[in-house]
Amino acid sequence: MEPTIEQLKAFFRLCVRASNLLRNIELVRFNTRTSRIVVLIGETIEVEILSNGEEIIG
Repeated sequence: MEPTIEQLKAFFRLCVRASNLLRNIELVRFNTRTSRIVVLIGETIEVEILSNGEEIIG
């Protein structure tokens, strides 16, 4: 299973926003079980990108 185009576009936008804020992206993982991209920004910001490109910040 691979990420959707919507997920990849959302991931790119997220990376650009993080770099504009001078934040490090510590971890990126594609969870094949849930089909979500999980991104850890800095030590505290966790973002999940759903298959439709929606971002969940937790």
